[in-house]
Formats: sequence, structure tokens, C-alpha cells
Amino acid sequence: MAGGVFARVAGFSYRYRKSALALWLLVLVAVWGLASVAGDDYREDYSLPGTESQRALELLAEHGSQQGGDTVQIVLHDPDGLARAETRARVEPMLAEVAELPGVTGVASLFDQPGALADDETVGYATVGLELPAEQVPAEDVRRVLDTAQTVAGDGIQVELGGDAARQLAEGEGGAAEGLGIMAALVILVFMFGSVIAAGLPVITALFAVGTTLGAIVLASHAFTIADYTVYVMMLVGLGVGIDYALLIFTRYRAELVAGHGSAVATRRALDAAGRTVFFAGCTVIVALLGLVALGLGSLQGIALSVALTVLATMLGSLTLLPALLGIFGERFARTFPARDAKRAGRGKAPVGTAWRRLGGAVQRRPLIALVAAVGALLALAAPALGLRLGMGDPGNDAAESTSRKAYDLLAEGFGPGFNGPLIILAHGGDQGAEAAAGLAAERLPEVAGVTAVTPPSLTEDGEVATLIVFPDSAPQDEATTELVHELRDEVLPVWGAETGAEYLVGGSTAATQDYAQKVADRMPLFVAIVVGVSVLLLLVVFRSVWIPLKAALLNLLSIGAALGAMTLVFQEGWFGVDPGPIEAFLPVMIFAIVFGLSMDYEIFLVSRMHEEWERHRDHQLAVREGLAHTGAVISAAGAIMVVVFGAFMLSPDRMLQQMGFGMAVAILVDAVVIRCLIVPAAMQLLGRHAWWLPGWLGRLLPKVELERHEEPAARPESGARGVAEPAPRR
Repeated sequence: MAGGVFARVAGFSYRYRKSALALWLLVLVAVWGLASVAGDDYREDYSLPGTESQRALELLAEHGSQQGGDTVQIVLHDPDGLARAETRARVEPMLAEVAELPGVTGVASLFDQPGALADDETVGYATVGLELPAEQVPAEDVRRVLDTAQTVAGDGIQVELGGDAARQLAEGEGGAAEGLGIMAALVILVFMFGSVIAAGLPVITALFAVGTTLGAIVLASHAFTIADYTVYVMMLVGLGVGIDYALLIFTRYRAELVAGHGSAVATRRALDAAGRTVFFAGCTVIVALLGLVALGLGSLQGIALSVALTVLATMLGSLTLLPALLGIFGERFARTFPARDAKRAGRGKAPVGTAWRRLGGAVQRRPLIALVAAVGALLALAAPALGLRLGMGDPGNDAAESTSRKAYDLLAEGFGPGFNGPLIILAHGGDQGAEAAAGLAAERLPEVAGVTAVTPPSLTEDGEVATLIVFPDSAPQDEATTELVHELRDEVLPVWGAETGAEYLVGGSTAATQDYAQKVADRMPLFVAIVVGVSVLLLLVVFRSVWIPLKAALLNLLSIGAALGAMTLVFQEGWFGVDPGPIEAFLPVMIFAIVFGLSMDYEIFLVSRMHEEWERHRDHQLAVREGLAHTGAVISAAGAIMVVVFGAFMLSPDRMLQQMGFGMAVAILVDAVVIRCLIVPAAMQLLGRHAWWLPGWLGRLLPKVELERHEEPAARPESGARGVAEPAPRR
């Protein structure tokens, strides 16, 4: 069998299997050797061009203000009062020692700062200035500040460290989550194949691909803006996708062995069919991820490029490394799988796929009922997403035992919930100068609903900009704080600006978070249009059908909507005991990109098998039933692997990873179980022969791409598999 390009690549890798395996191993070792020498340079890009908070930050930097610098707070709590002489005698030498630590620019004592002691004097804070932005401060510098501060803890005094830089001390390792996910995937694969070696090959393929990409990203971090949490997202997606792709190919390989082909021929035939599916499925994921670049947000672009590279590596691993591994263990599989299949037949067990044929037949008998019931259920689950509120995590979302969370709670207790998310009001220029404009704002702001306190104006070095710190009476993530920012920007400050001739801006981290969320929301339609449009065009070329791509796009949007609705109920509304709060602003677009691409994987795998049967028999009922029979078990197993790998990240202490793991697990569960097993068969049955309709003029314009072989079936007809030997009557 000559086959296509994927068959030839598989044949080459199979023939020179030791060389192919050695090459992958060499690349892995070389990449990590270079990465170990170079080290990583992970960093984040929080710039938001065109937003008010970014304009405020640029003005502060331009006019020499130190207001834009980052700080941490040493928070102290003493039920007997912090103002006691003996307490002060213990604390002040500690603060002097902190001021001399590396990376610290200075310390403002709680005894010298106005308002740094709560009214009851049981809670207070010292402000520690840092040389670098919070995201660039080394963890060891933060740890030294905390360790030094806690030398005075005890005898009734509690000492914690607050601020964004302190949050990195609360970050947990992701290794446990990945390990649990891999172990659960192995259990599923062993149950499916009945062999530890067979189960291990998809996992080994995924680990090689993900491991190589992780090393490459360490090197790429020196040239591109890549956040440190990108690594966890890469592992989350890479392991799930890598195992899935290898599973699709290995399942086809096993079917070819059972059909009586030798290991070498089975490998080429499997890659010639399933390899094409994996290739086009991988391309849809990569296209969807690269659509994130259209959002123009630096941090998201780094994640998108990194995860797209991971998917590319897993796809290449499935097409080149897996055939080499099949060459090494092929003779063992050639004996085991046919023998196991013959033994199964000898026991009189139902042929493989019988249950899925029955399910397909049941759906075909009542397609409209199945379609309406399933779609209605998913729309109900998606409905809460209409109230989705975007934001960013803060120390209030950290683990309860972390020092940043304890400091957050102490400050909220002592100074009010808004103390953890102050707003910075800038006054620039004005008829009587910035100081006068800021003074007018300082007098009037306490009268604005939602404002609990305002600091006196602070001038920049050149006197051109004055700043005020405004403390809301609500927590940073509360909806009331968001409404306050909008009221100040849209209604209050413009009136004062017209009166004074000054430019007023609302900045600070709380306002920047809202600007980020708004920027994502504003660009979401363009992003969705790009991803959906390109994916529809790709499927149009692959299946040469108008209705298949449109149906796939609508169903993918439905599964993503269901996932976002579930995330809203759990993480925003606080179901199942989860602390309520907004959804991380970038997660909806990230989940959309990844899940939309992965959903296309299952769509291509299922519909391509239906198309294969359609091309052979020209019977749409048979095509739907047999397509589901041959792929139902594989899609369910692949979906289960994705769910356990993604679901394992819910065990992470990081709220962002919890949200992402949960959202993607729900989306894949819905897609693999409800959409592929119920809605797609029902929709295909209702479309009938029209499912493969393509206008003649469009067919002449589109390039010809064959997704599957058009030849006699590889698997021999099995007794009891009604419709395989005799096509069902057409309706």
C-alpha cells in the first residue's frame, strides 16, 4: 500500500524506529541542556494600551512620581494594642533590618504613617518599598522580608506579609495535579486496551512532546513575554491533547491488527487514516489558539503561542514518535490483539461497537426528541453565563493558610474591605494647577456614595500631577467597586474636570483589572469571528459540505457556553462551598480557544468516519450508525482522559488553575457525552443526504483534500453488526 504522506512518514519512522526514538530523545536532552544553562526569564506584560489606567501609569512615570512603584505591607496584629511601648521597641528594630534587605528601597513604619494603625490599634501595617514591579520581584527577596518580619511574631503578636509580590509565596506546585492526571489516564487506557505497555505508549508520546516544548519555552522566554503560569497551562493542554491524539491513532492501529494485517502495514494504514484526522484536528486547535493574538494583550499572546507550540509538538509526536514505538512493540501487539479478539468472539460476546450501534439506532428513531432535549439541557446550563462577571484574582482568593491571605483578611478587618483595593485619582494640569484640582476632588470625594476615605493630595516632583488615594467601602472584587469606578469616570470626574480645566484619571490595580476585563470583552466578538470563521473554512475544505462546518461551529459554541455557565455557578455564585468571586478575565477567551479546537478534534474524528461510510455505501442512516459504532468508545475514552487530566488541576491551590481545569473538564464532558453521542447523530439523521451537500460552484473553487481512504473497510464485518454487511433501507 503506497498511501499518502502520513503513511510514508509512518513507514519511515517504523522502519528506522531506533533512529527516530533516538532523535526525539536527543532533541529532548539538547533542549533541556540549553534551557538549564540559560535559565528562564518568565515575565508578565500588564500594559493596556489605550486604557485610562495605562494613561494614569504613564503620566506618573513621565512626571517622576513614585506612586507607580510596587510595595508590600508588613501587617501586624496584637489584641492588646500595637501602640504599647514594649511592642514598638520590638517592631522598630525589625523594620530597620527589613530596610537593609536586598531589593528593598525603604520602609515606612506603622508608627510614623498617618492612618497606618486601625482605630482600635489592634491592626497596623508598615509599607515596604520594592525596587522592581511585583511580577519581577524574586521570590527569595520576598521570603527574606517575611522571615525577617516574623522574627517579632509571638507573645500575642501576629505578623503577615501582604501585597501582590507576597502572593508568589502562596503559589503551589502543579506536579501533584499532573501526576494524578497521568495516573488516571493510564488506568483508563489499561482498562481500554488490557495491556500496560499499550496503555503506556500514548502517555510516553505525550510526555516526550510536552517535555520538549517546555524546554523550548524556557529558551523562548528570553525573547518573548511569557508568564510563569504558562507552564501549567501548557502541561494541562499538552498532556490531554497528546494522549488523545496518540489514542486515536493507536485505536485505529489495533483495528488494523485485528483485521489481519501485520504490524508494519497496520501502522501505515492507521497513520494514513487516523493520522490525517489528527493533523487536521491539531490545525484547528492551533488556529483557535493563534486567534488570541487578535486580542492584542501581551500576556495572552505569550500563552497562546506557547500552547499552540505544545499542540504542534504533540501532533508531530503522534505522527512520528508513536509509529517508532509501534515498531518496537509491534510484534507483541500483532500477537496479543488478534488473539484477544478471537477469544472474545469464541466466548460469544457481542461485537465491538454493538452498544454504540444500538444507541445510534435509538437516536435515529427519535432524532427530534433527542436533539431538543439535549440542546435544551445545555442551554439551561449555559444560561448563567449571561451574568458572567470578569475580574482578576487578588490575595483574597489565595489559600486560607497563606500569609498573603491572612494579611488581606487582617487589613479588611482593621481598615475596611476597600483598603485592599484602593483607587488612585490623578489630576493633571488645570486652570489653577494640579494641586488645586486635586484639592477640590479631595473635598468632594467623601460625599460620593461608595467612598469611605480619601488621602490628602500628593504632588509629583515637577508639580504637574497630583494624586489621591481613594478607599471604597467595598472589596476589590465586589460589583459595587466596579460600579464606583464607572461612576467616577463617567459622571463625577468629567464634571469636576470641566469646572477646573484639569484632566482627571482613575488608576491603580483595581481600576486596571476592570480595564483589562473590559478590553477582553470589547475584543471578544472579533476573536470569536476569527476562530469560528477560520475553523468553518477548514472543515468546509475537509468535508466538502456546507452544513457540517456550520453545525460543528454551533455545537462547539454550545459546549463552551455550558462550561462558562457551570463556571459561573461554581466560582462566581459560590456553589459547592467555593469562595464566590469574579471569573479570571482571560479565562473565557482562553477556554474558548482551547475547547473550540479540541471539540473540532472529536467532530473531525466522528464525522470523518461517518463520511467514510457514506462514501462506501451512500446510505446516510448506515453512515451515522456505523460512524458512531466505530468511534463512540474511542471518543468516550479520549473524553474521559481529558476530563481526568483537566479535572486534576482542580486540586491545585491556585484559583486560576482551578477555574481553568473545571471549565475545560465540563466542556469536554459535555462535548464527548452529550454532543457527540446524542446531538450529532440526531442532527445528522435529520439532515440526511443533505448533510453532504455542497454547491457545484463552491466545490470547483475548493481544493480537494481527502481525510480518509476510500477503499474496502479494514475491519472485517462482524456477526451481529447489523448494517455492516447489508445497508439499512433508505428513507
